[in-house]
Amino acid sequence: MGVDGSAAGLLVTNVRVFDGIGPEAVPGHVRIERDRIAEVLPGAQPPRSAHGATVLDGGGRTLIPGLTDAHVHLFAIGGTMADLQLGSTGAVYYQALTSAREMLMRGFTTVRDMAGDTEPLRRVLDRGLFPGPRIYPSQAAVSQTSGHGDFGTAYDTPTALGGPQARTEQLGFTRVADGPERVLAAVREQLRKGAAQIKLMAGGGVVSEFDPLDVLQFTTAELEAAAAAAADWGTYVAAHVYTSEGVRRAVDAGVRCIEHGHLVDEDTVRYLAQKNVWLSTQPFEVDDHHYASPDSDRKNREVCEGVARTFGWALRHGVRLAFGTDLVFDPGKAHRQNEMLVRLGEHLSPVEALKLATSGNAELFRLSGRRDPYRAAPLGVIAPGAWADLLVVDGDPTTDLSVLADPVRNLRLIVRGGVVHRNELG
Repeated sequence: MGVDGSAAGLLVTNVRVFDGIGPEAVPGHVRIERDRIAEVLPGAQPPRSAHGATVLDGGGRTLIPGLTDAHVHLFAIGGTMADLQLGSTGAVYYQALTSAREMLMRGFTTVRDMAGDTEPLRRVLDRGLFPGPRIYPSQAAVSQTSGHGDFGTAYDTPTALGGPQARTEQLGFTRVADGPERVLAAVREQLRKGAAQIKLMAGGGVVSEFDPLDVLQFTTAELEAAAAAAADWGTYVAAHVYTSEGVRRAVDAGVRCIEHGHLVDEDTVRYLAQKNVWLSTQPFEVDDHHYASPDSDRKNREVCEGVARTFGWALRHGVRLAFGTDLVFDPGKAHRQNEMLVRLGEHLSPVEALKLATSGNAELFRLSGRRDPYRAAPLGVIAPGAWADLLVVDGDPTTDLSVLADPVRNLRLIVRGGVVHRNELG
């Protein structure tokens, strides 16, 4: 568990500050009171008064906002698919708790979780009982029968026809719903449980067994029902979908954020920009995931082939981009969260990539409106009044993003909400 800097706060001096917005890191000092940033003081000379705060000398290193990830699966990265489906309920939660700590210690102070019962975990972490990032929970991802979130077997009777729930539904990882009325109920169920936004499966997926990538999932009426239910609560729907036809159907139905989109054509990317719809996409490589199923392996390769062109078109047409990782069911690959961030440098400058992973993602998170659990202060920036989430890094990630690939070596200070979780300055 972290230690806070006492009621008088913390003063981090002798650093170069990247505020998450500007074009570069500049000399300065940052003072924290309780869980907020109190002052950002410019200049190389230390301030005359520390206001009684604990002083931490940054040694000329770079201070940046805490990193954010717009697409994580805390319930699915700490174990395998077999663990999720066959393991005990307690193990799933304990693994999620461990994954949360590991994400924080990799420098990710805020994440948007896109499937799983993470609202209780968020409350535990926010109380400071265990270390972990801020969480924007989606609760169960809503899927149609035979959709990307249907993890029953091929010969299970669907729940809509009286069959039992699959294990993933019992755990609150997914919710299968068919027809506008059941979709309404499923969305409202997640909102009742504390979802900040709604996750809907609107197209085929890689890990799921029974839905090719090209299939359309949910009718227009079902999608519209979900978008309306979310809007009534002041928040939005994010939709898992890869293809152009699926993306357009989702956007026209009121979905405000597309997850993935790696198989779209350029006209559809342009359409996202015209409609002011977010694209939360991931810089995947083939070996980020391993699949025993040859069909899933083939689908994974097809998705990865679309990464470069999707990023290129999105940047060309000014689409509102978010950065996420979507790592699942392979604990040994969890560390790739940082590597995937560094891969943004293949498409963006280091400063642009850092903006995307800090203040950029934070703009997407704000779409949750009054369902935003952290709406009391700005996120993803180093500014007076913002949440005191920050890192001090060996090297300068505004010019060399690769320093973030090794958080154990290069993250010298990790602060989340004014609480110090790592301090190796000195």
